[in-house]
Amino acid sequence: MSEDSGLSSLTGGELDPHRLVQELAEDGGELPERFICKDTPYGPITASLPLMDIPVIDFSLLSSSSATTDELQKLQSALSSWGCFQIVNHGIESSLLDELRENGRQFFKLPMEDKKKYTSGADEIEGYGNDMVLYKNQTLDWTDRIYLLVSPEDDRKLHYWPQSPASFREILEEYTTKLKLILEILLKSMAKALDLGETSFLNQFGERPIMYTRYNFYPPCPRPDLVHGLKPHADGSAITFLLQDDKVEGLQFLKDDQWVRVPVLPHALLVNVGDQIELMSNGIFKSPIHRAVTNSDKERISVGMFCAPEVGKEIGPIEALINDTRPRLYKTVKDYPEIYFKYYQQGKRPIDAVKL
Repeated sequence: MSEDSGLSSLTGGELDPHRLVQELAEDGGELPERFICKDTPYGPITASLPLMDIPVIDFSLLSSSSATTDELQKLQSALSSWGCFQIVNHGIESSLLDELRENGRQFFKLPMEDKKKYTSGADEIEGYGNDMVLYKNQTLDWTDRIYLLVSPEDDRKLHYWPQSPASFREILEEYTTKLKLILEILLKSMAKALDLGETSFLNQFGERPIMYTRYNFYPPCPRPDLVHGLKPHADGSAITFLLQDDKVEGLQFLKDDQWVRVPVLPHALLVNVGDQIELMSNGIFKSPIHRAVTNSDKERISVGMFCAPEVGKEIGPIEALINDTRPRLYKTVKDYPEIYFKYYQQGKRPIDAVKL
């Protein structure tokens, strides 16, 4: 799940342009051909996989003035080998996370005519909708979403922010404020873990870093073995935070060419680095490939928050991470999201396009 570059939502093909996945699921009937995966280069779609032994980081130990060496080493190991981890003791109240998730669930339960008031405009990614058409004959994902820019605040398009449930905006704003603090501490901790100055990553984010949120809704799917909830990809962001469904699994990561299931920890936040951190870290921290699978009888919801440098900010490998034993691996680039979607559209890993 990543930032977008202004590509419009699905508006054609064999599907009615106004029909969303939720409508298809509720109507039943035959699975539309455009959702069926015919080419799965990363292996078959299945939920019958081993459970991921994902690292769990105690964030309170990172956020203290004397972050423990053990926890910093654990952080470095997690991001070097997995590219992701779950954080606990992060300081966000469980009640806030529950309400954030429940507000998303209640939004998707609204009558379709109410939800469609927030439909994405032409050539806009924000708002309510479903899959993005990136190329001809694209296989579509079994998910609907509402996608909102939350920072910088003066760039918000509030006409896309739902007024129902009543607390949707207030809770999202509070969550965003708390995540900004967590992001800053995390980026400083990542720098310390590599023996860098603590602002080494932060400095590349600029004065107006970007944060987008995406509420993902995965309705029950009649053929989970044939359809992706979200196709395999690595994120184009720098850091992604994900609040998972509190009951239903569905997220999977690719580790050593094998898919593994991510366990549900209801009030933990899953964190993964995106391509932009892999680039900044000169390949030390890995941007992992992941996907979402569907369920034949249970719906699932998740809330992602994607954090990236300001628009137009030049980013590149941190100089202190370039040496004789680890030469420079990536170019310096501007507007990585544009590169991301150009190559994603061609079915290629975007980060390969900026390798030297």
